[in-house]
Amino acid sequence: MEREALLANIREWQERVAEASARWGGAEICGVSKTVDPDTVNLAWEGGIRTLGENRVQEVLGKLDRLDPRFSIHLIGQLQTNKVRQIIDKVAMIQSLDRDALADEISRRAVAAGVEMPVLVQVNIAREPQKAGIDEDLLLPFLERTAKLPGLRIEGLMAIMPIADDPEAVRPYFRRMRAWFDRLRDMDLPGVSMRTLSMGMSDDCLVAAQEGATMVRLGRALFGERQYK
Repeated sequence: MEREALLANIREWQERVAEASARWGGAEICGVSKTVDPDTVNLAWEGGIRTLGENRVQEVLGKLDRLDPRFSIHLIGQLQTNKVRQIIDKVAMIQSLDRDALADEISRRAVAAGVEMPVLVQVNIAREPQKAGIDEDLLLPFLERTAKLPGLRIEGLMAIMPIADDPEAVRPYFRRMRAWFDRLRDMDLPGVSMRTLSMGMSDDCLVAAQEGATMVRLGRALFGERQYK
């Protein structure tokens, strides 16, 4: 994508997301840069994008030395426990914490590396069997256990919604996620802070912003269709 086209996309989506999220105080755009050439991704800094989301560990590692070091890089895809050691000191946040074994491994590797890893807990709010995430009925005990682990810091929640032709169809799930976010913030659980509610992607981000997302994850909307497989 040419520089001017990318910057125009970013401006347009910043305005749309800001308007949709105004009642909540605004939402940050996380640029999802999977399969996008690092030279193109780096242009997004000029447009005001400060956070990048990557889905795969190998792509993070392959791109890292070509990305502007000022970006905050978040791992947003499902993370295998045997890959944690590869990225524990390479990313600024893991948004996809979804099970006890992964929490234990992040804790172990973070302590060994002398870092504290901010994490978001992924919630399977629609209870889709093919998707990762904690069932909302298990969310509280999972948070209480995980918050006691050294080396990680719970900073909020993340969700991936069902695919729908009409974004209005998933509005109730966004609303439920915001309700959980507010409830947990008000509970003030030890070791748990609700700073980030990451939900909404290119097709449904405006509904997510309207319902209280503090971060939306935009790939195609910013960068266009994937440039390579």
